[in-house]
Amino acid sequence: MTNKTLSRRAFALGAAASTGALAACGNGIGSKGAGTIDARVATTLAEMYRTYPNTRTLADKSNGMLVMPLVTEAGLGFGGGYGRGALRVNNTTVDYYSVTKATGGLQIGAQQYAHVLFFMTNDALGDFRRSPGWAAGANVEYVISDRGDSVNADTNTILSPVLAVVFGRAGLRLGATLEGSKYTRIIP
Repeated sequence: MTNKTLSRRAFALGAAASTGALAACGNGIGSKGAGTIDARVATTLAEMYRTYPNTRTLADKSNGMLVMPLVTEAGLGFGGGYGRGALRVNNTTVDYYSVTKATGGLQIGAQQYAHVLFFMTNDALGDFRRSPGWAAGANVEYVISDRGDSVNADTNTILSPVLAVVFGRAGLRLGATLEGSKYTRIIP
């Protein structure tokens, strides 16, 4: 009986010790996830600046930008979305984030799009970075119309703490809104 108890304890201790080792394998250190996200962020910013040249002025005036190169949404009654991106401050990536979204209602289809959040004040950027899960809501001001034809940044828009540019839409679902989206820091 003593040997069985000892072997059970040894097994339990070994399992507990290996759990930490296995958890470390999935933490992203040494993986190519960050490099992939950074490459996609650079491509997305280049495309945004080429398509909407006025966004370069917004980028220069902002305290930071959250760039989500690809967000995929799908729904049939209930739906959801997911994407990964990077927070850039002074043209340097400082953190990586994921965005998740859940929707319900009369909907069908799927779409993909890119979006960039411009944090125009230090307070807005600080609130975003300190939050364990920041939710986009009514405090986000859109600077590109539904048609996506031009940047619409006037004096009222510039005073908003967070500005959003949604572009590069593709798919069979109408509209792209960030309301109800939750951003969470990740280790890619």
